Amino acid sequence: MKIIIKETQNPTIIKFEFPDFITQNQNFEFKNIDEAKNSPLAQQLFYLPFVKTVYISGNFIAIERFSIVEWKDVQDDVAEQIENFVNNGGIVVLPTENAIKKQPISVYGETTPNPASLKFVVNKALTKTSAEFKNIDEAKASPLAQELFKFHYVKEIFITENYVSVTKYDSISWDEITLELRTFIKQFIENGGTVLDESLIATDEKQEKQQIKNFDNLDTTSQQIINILEEYVKPAVAADGGNILFDSYDETDKKVKVVLQGSCNGCPSSTFTLKNGIENMLKSMLNDNEIVVEALNG
Repeated sequence: MKIIIKETQNPTIIKFEFPDFITQNQNFEFKNIDEAKNSPLAQQLFYLPFVKTVYISGNFIAIERFSIVEWKDVQDDVAEQIENFVNNGGIVVLPTENAIKKQPISVYGETTPNPASLKFVVNKALTKTSAEFKNIDEAKASPLAQELFKFHYVKEIFITENYVSVTKYDSISWDEITLELRTFIKQFIENGGTVLDESLIATDEKQEKQQIKNFDNLDTTSQQIINILEEYVKPAVAADGGNILFDSYDETDKKVKVVLQGSCNGCPSSTFTLKNGIENMLKSMLNDNEIVVEALNG
């Protein structure tokens, strides 16, 4: 096993990353050796005089130092000590009584038409609904999304049925982060983590429109548009890691407003898809050449 040393935005804290996860959806913070009684590795690290705080989470250990040393002078020795401890059978964190039995799954990354989005497909059903999150504050209904937003390069998250679509910032390439994200999602689900709490989605005003609860009260054309989107459009955009929601239809100007989600939102080809795909389909199936489709967030 090889430890990777990574700097953080805090110069007193450095991360030692493992090739695999070392905790089961748990985070630990130890301020001293007494607090670290359930982590033999953290206890050993506190024997180093410059160790102030030890953090253990996911696939890494982060250590905050006292100012008596600089990390450049000691980080290699610390990494070697951690490697030797684990390679010799040392325990990072003692198992708890409520440890969750792993459920083996497979996760693979799949490209989408949007170069900023990647679709992580899971070989099991994750949810019966869909949800999009723009930031960690919106992600209260999804513990998985909350954890993913802790990766500094994650911009947006879309979750539906059997995949998680992640949109990244442009400052980093997929080659650098795909394996890390795939491993994280795989381990999170295997360890019994909650992907999406559908009871919270049901009470979220932002997500409520997705349910189209007032379908019976809509005009006939709106109902027809929704049925076309559900039957012909959604399966196609889902294959590309995205989703489309009906927002409204104005009988006066024949304008259909939709909301794009997941990889469809911000995709360079979304305008082409709307005009040459969805709009033409609606014109043909509804026999009305005046229909115009507009994306509220496209």
